[in-house]
Amino acid sequence: MRKSIQGLIMVAGLVAVTAHAANVTDAMIQNGANDTKNVLTTGITSDGQRFSKLNQVNDKTVKSLVPAWSFSFGGEKQRGQESQPLIVGDKMFVTASYSRLFALETKSGKKLWKYEHRLPEGIMPCCDVVNRGAAVYDNLVIFSTLDAQLVALNQDTGKVEWKETVADYKAGYSNTAAPLIVNGLVITGVSGGEFGIVGKVDARDAKTGKLVWTRPTVEGHMGYKYGADGNAIENGTTGTLNASWPGETWKSGGASTWMGGTYDKKTGLVYFGTGNPGPWNSWLRPGDNLYSSSTLALNPTTGKIVWSYQTTPHDGWDFDGSNEFVTFDMNGKRVGGKADRNGFFYLVDAQSGKLENAFPFVKKITWASSIDLKTGRPNYIADNRPGNPGTEAKGKSVFSAPSFLGGKNQQPMAYSPDSGLFYVPANEWGMEIWNEPVTYKKGAAFLGAGFVIKTIRDDYIGALRAVDPKTGKIAWEVTDEAPLWGGAMATAGNLVFWGTPGGYLKAADAKTGKVLWSFQTGSGVVAPPVTWMENGVQYVAVVSGWGGAVPLWGGEIAKKVSYLEQGGSVWVFKLAGNSATLASK
Repeated sequence: MRKSIQGLIMVAGLVAVTAHAANVTDAMIQNGANDTKNVLTTGITSDGQRFSKLNQVNDKTVKSLVPAWSFSFGGEKQRGQESQPLIVGDKMFVTASYSRLFALETKSGKKLWKYEHRLPEGIMPCCDVVNRGAAVYDNLVIFSTLDAQLVALNQDTGKVEWKETVADYKAGYSNTAAPLIVNGLVITGVSGGEFGIVGKVDARDAKTGKLVWTRPTVEGHMGYKYGADGNAIENGTTGTLNASWPGETWKSGGASTWMGGTYDKKTGLVYFGTGNPGPWNSWLRPGDNLYSSSTLALNPTTGKIVWSYQTTPHDGWDFDGSNEFVTFDMNGKRVGGKADRNGFFYLVDAQSGKLENAFPFVKKITWASSIDLKTGRPNYIADNRPGNPGTEAKGKSVFSAPSFLGGKNQQPMAYSPDSGLFYVPANEWGMEIWNEPVTYKKGAAFLGAGFVIKTIRDDYIGALRAVDPKTGKIAWEVTDEAPLWGGAMATAGNLVFWGTPGGYLKAADAKTGKVLWSFQTGSGVVAPPVTWMENGVQYVAVVSGWGGAVPLWGGEIAKKVSYLEQGGSVWVFKLAGNSATLASK
């Protein structure tokens, strides 16, 4: 009898798990714009708009926003915390530095379970030990690790369901971006552009981790699709020849896909930005160096490149093109907006890849005078390319703005269909940069350049800017003495939220930029906020913890903000008192 009861309990458990396993579906993820109770993908929606239809917290009630709970990641593993939380029912999934993932109860912040990835010695993350978030599918929560693995955990227990190696960390590969889920596939990129790696985008079966296709992002490398038998089928090249890469330079060409991708259900395409070509010394690799510093539109079923647009051909400043491509409707078209590290904001037809417009979103650009709207190419200022060192120890040094940390870096912007504005966390800074001789060595830094980041203004560095994509004008800005490194979120409550390195989460009127609310989280905010509704109450959450590239690579800027303290916590807010009453006022 006891055996039978145990059998019934096991069956019941299996039924419960099976029912729960269908929790997150493709349809749910693609309905993210209308789902106010969950946040199922990075960017809030797959197109990366970072806009919520919630309006209980609005320009009238936000002054009553107060902490609901806070959770500390604990231990000595602080460093940069760049994660966007995900909300699935009554659970929050949030990643932390050093490849950790926490499951928390959304109502109270109670820890349900924790997963700490065992990292080997010798990992080589260029820009801090950060992680930018996870993906959810079925009953899994999936995230990337600093040793270039992809781990799928059971949402209820934290048990490892599958684990796959994405690339060889000993060759300089790592992974920091949140995965993207499209039609049952988990689609990921790679980090490591400073180590002479070859960038790529991979797609795996989200339930099993089985590789479905892989697409390198350096011209000349093969792409492959994998059949049911697991054998690789040649899926074309990224170019018929490595024509834009002289000699064997394409073999260590960089073009990492370190910020992850977006997906637009209207075009049916996946968009990935690619990073700098390797090495930084552009004199060692004449040509455009496709497909580095570009936006790639990929077929999510096969991985083939449908179109590409290169924002900085023959990049000599480490501008990358990795920043997110956010799709939206404008003038009857589906268009993608991209605030590039190089200081220009690009509008590109999301279906065809045709450049629609390009204009500066920072106030000082020295490497190019403008973008030719007919050819799509920059009008370079030749004297502001770092000089060719030849056999000398150092080439001619130049001052460049923006710095290689960019007019915008990893901090995601937001777009509001209500206001028609993009909210861009921008930075005004420059750098002295020079080239040096370098040769490729597996696992070693592959720069061939030296640099010092410098200020260019006395009054501010960071500025949250409301950019009108139709006119190219800045509607308003809120400046900050430190560089902005945390993302933005817009809501139907006529609000835009963002964090500052000084530790504040802020909310401003989305149309005017008037700051309406702020809260000190105790450490710098370098992560993007999210919001959701639970039991009739709207919550706002953000991760706090200073770090990332600025304190590591920031030169004079790093010294300027050296007073900032590290941390590691999640803060969750709600309206004080009767939320429904406040929302109606």
